[in-house]
Amino acid sequence: MDVAQFDFDLPDERIALRPASPRESARLLVVRADGTLQHAHVGDLPEFLRAGDLLVANDTKVIPARLRGRRLPRAGAEGQGPGIEVMLHKRLGPARFLAFARPARKLATGDALALGAELRATILARGDGGEVEIEFNCEDAALDAAIARDGEMPLPPYIAGKRKADAQDARDYQTIYAARQGSVAAPTAGFHFTPELFARLEAQGVHRAHVTLHVGAGTFLPVGVADTSQHRMHSEWAEIDEEAADTINMTRTGGGRIVTVGTTSLRTLESAAGDDGRIAPFRGETDIFITPGYRFKAADVLLTNFHLPRSTLFMLVCAFMGTEVMKHAYVEAIARHYRFYSYGDACLLIRGRA
Repeated sequence: MDVAQFDFDLPDERIALRPASPRESARLLVVRADGTLQHAHVGDLPEFLRAGDLLVANDTKVIPARLRGRRLPRAGAEGQGPGIEVMLHKRLGPARFLAFARPARKLATGDALALGAELRATILARGDGGEVEIEFNCEDAALDAAIARDGEMPLPPYIAGKRKADAQDARDYQTIYAARQGSVAAPTAGFHFTPELFARLEAQGVHRAHVTLHVGAGTFLPVGVADTSQHRMHSEWAEIDEEAADTINMTRTGGGRIVTVGTTSLRTLESAAGDDGRIAPFRGETDIFITPGYRFKAADVLLTNFHLPRSTLFMLVCAFMGTEVMKHAYVEAIARHYRFYSYGDACLLIRGRA
C-alpha cells in the first residue's frame, strides 16, 4: 500500500505545545462511519456514550526517558568526548535498554557514556536508524531511581524542537490513571480525562477497564518507506489480565460497546482478540501493524488524538473508519483550527454498533 496516500498538509501553528486546561475542555470531533461530523468538547463525552459501554484505557506510566551526557574518551584519547543524547525506548533486562542515540555516528560498540550525575552506560550493539543497545552501571530499582533523577520527560520531537521540557510537563505528559511504569511516550488520548469526567461517566453506567501497553518511541515515527509492506514495527510489551479480559467479554455479551481510549489500547485488544472477538488474557510482545483492509475484532469506538501524516497511527484510524472519511475529518479539523498531536484535541470515532 502506497504510504503517500496517508500524507496531508498541516500548518505548523496547528501543533499544540501545551494541553487544554482543564483537560476535558479540549475540543472533540465526533466522526461517524457515514462521514458525518459533529463538533463538541471532551467534557461532552457522556452525550455520545451510553449505559453498558466500557472504556478500555492504557494504564502505562511514562518514565523520564531522555538522558543527556557525553561519550567518555576512548583509550588513548585526550579531553572530553562529544555530547550525546539518549532516548530510552524499550527495556531488555534489569540494566539493559534499547535506545535511540544522537548523534549515533559518533558511537561505536564498546563506547562508555556518562549520562547525568552518576549514570554510566556501555554501548553493547548498534542497529539501524541510530538505535543502540546499552547496559547501565546499576539495575532494577537503583536504575529506575537514577533515571527519575537525571532523565527528562520525553516530549515528542514536534514539541521538543520548539521548547524544552519543564516541571509542568512532568504533570501534563501523564494520564491521571497512570500506574505501571514503562512507557517512553504517553498514551495521549487519556490526557483528556479528569476525575469529574470519570465520575459522570460512571454515574451514567459507563464503566472502565485497564490494559497495559508500554509505548515505545518508534510508534509515533513517520513511516520512512514507500510501501507499507516494507515497514518494520518496533515491538512493545503489553498485558491484559484475566479480570480485564472477563469484563470486556461480558460487556460485549451484554450488548455494550468497547470504547478504546487511544490507539495503544486498541492495538492491545486487537493483539489478544480471537476471530470471534473474545479477548483472552495476554502478556507479551506485540508488533501489530493495522492498515486499511484490517478486520477489527474487538473495538467499536475509538477516542484518539490527531496524528502525524504518513504515520502508522494515521493508517490505523483510516483502517478503523475509512481513508476518505478520515481525510475529510482532518481537513475539517484543520479548517476549524483544532489543535493537533500529543497535547492537542481529540476525535471520537464511532463505527459499527453506533
